[in-house]
Amino acid sequence: MSQTTEPPILRRRKNDLPDDIVLNILTRLPAKSVIRFRCVCKPWNSSITSSYFISTHLNNFAHDTDTDNDNGDGYIIHMPRHTRAMNSSNRPVCTVALDRTFDRVFDIEIPFDLPSGLSKIVGSSNGLLCLATSTNVIYLWNPSVRKFKRLPDSCLGNLGVVTLGFAYHSENNDYKVLRVSCRPWIRPNVTDDIEVYTLSSDSWRRVGMSLRANVKVLDNSFVLPAPLVSGALHWISRVVEGEEERKVELIVSFDVDSEEFRMLRMPDGAMSMVRFQTCLASFKGNLAFLTFGGSEQHGGYQYSIWEMREYGMLESWNKLFVVPLERLAVCNAFTMCGALLTHCIETGNQEQKFVLIDTETLHEKDFDIQQPLCVANFMESLALLDEANMVSY
Repeated sequence: MSQTTEPPILRRRKNDLPDDIVLNILTRLPAKSVIRFRCVCKPWNSSITSSYFISTHLNNFAHDTDTDNDNGDGYIIHMPRHTRAMNSSNRPVCTVALDRTFDRVFDIEIPFDLPSGLSKIVGSSNGLLCLATSTNVIYLWNPSVRKFKRLPDSCLGNLGVVTLGFAYHSENNDYKVLRVSCRPWIRPNVTDDIEVYTLSSDSWRRVGMSLRANVKVLDNSFVLPAPLVSGALHWISRVVEGEEERKVELIVSFDVDSEEFRMLRMPDGAMSMVRFQTCLASFKGNLAFLTFGGSEQHGGYQYSIWEMREYGMLESWNKLFVVPLERLAVCNAFTMCGALLTHCIETGNQEQKFVLIDTETLHEKDFDIQQPLCVANFMESLALLDEANMVSY
C-alpha cells in the first residue's frame, strides 16, 4: 500500500478559495461526489487519489457514522448466502439498508463472478467489503469507488473446514484477512493451519499459533465470520486441554496488530445448556456469546445472549437477554443498534422468514426475505482508490 503523503498543491486562480479550504470541503463530501470531482482537473485528481486525502476523508466520515449510530441511522449491507452461477444479464446484488429498521435504501450489483453455492460477507471495514465463496475464493471490494480485487490462492495447500476474518490494521494502514483451516478427520491431533493475507504485500503467509502447553485445537465451530472486537478476531474451537486431555470449547482470539493468539473462557453455565447453535458476534462493540436451544420456561425456543463488558475478563461476562421464539431460528448478526437478525423456519409449514428482533422490547419484524443472509456494516469510503493492482468497472 502507498504511504501517507501530503497531496499536491492545487493551482489557484485569482479570487479562488485557498487550496487548504478546497481540500477540506472535498474531504467532507460523499464518496460518489468526490469521485466525480476527479474529472475537474489533473491537480484535483492527484489530490483526491492521494493516500493523505483518502485517510482524511475516511476519518471525517467514520466520525459522522459514529455520531449517526447513536441515533440508529447507520447502514448495513446484506446478500444471500446461496448464490447461483452468474451471467452478464442476471448478476446477484447486495442490498444496502437502514441499520435500525432494515428498510432497503438501494441495491449494488456484484461485479465479479460467484459460482453456484454458498457465499458470504466475511467482514466490512472502512467501506471495504471482504466476500468469500465455498470454493475458498476471496474478494476485496469497494462499491463506492467501483474497484475490486481477487486474492491469491492459499499458501496452505489443501484446505479443510475454513474460518475467515477480516480487519483493518490501523498501525500500518493495511488490511488483513485471517484464514484458519481445520481437517480433524485427517489429522485429529495436529493444530490448525493458519494464514494471514495483507493487502500491502498482496500475499498469504503462514502464522504459528503459540498457546500454552497441552492445548491442541481439534476443529472449529463456524456459523458467523470471526467477529472483530477490541482489535482481535474471535472464533470458537474445541480443544484438548491438560494432561488428562479433557475436551472443552474455548474462544480463540487473534490480535490483528501483534498477530498473537489468546484463549478466552465461555460464560459460566453457558455450555451446560442444551443448544442447537453456538456463535460469537459483536454487540455494540463488545464481544457477545449466543446460544440457541429449547426453552422449558417459555415453551418453544430461545436465544440466550451474554456480553463481555470488559474485554478479556471472564468475570465481566453478563447475561443480557433471553429472547423467546416460537420457531426454529439461526442467528445472522447483530445490527449496530443491537437488534438481532435471525433466519426463522415455521415448524408447521416449513416457511422461512427473515426476522429482526429488538432484544430489549422483544418486538419482531418480519421481512419478505425467505433465505439466509450475510450481513455487515456499510459506509461509503475511498478505500482502494489509490491501489494500482485493482480491477475497475
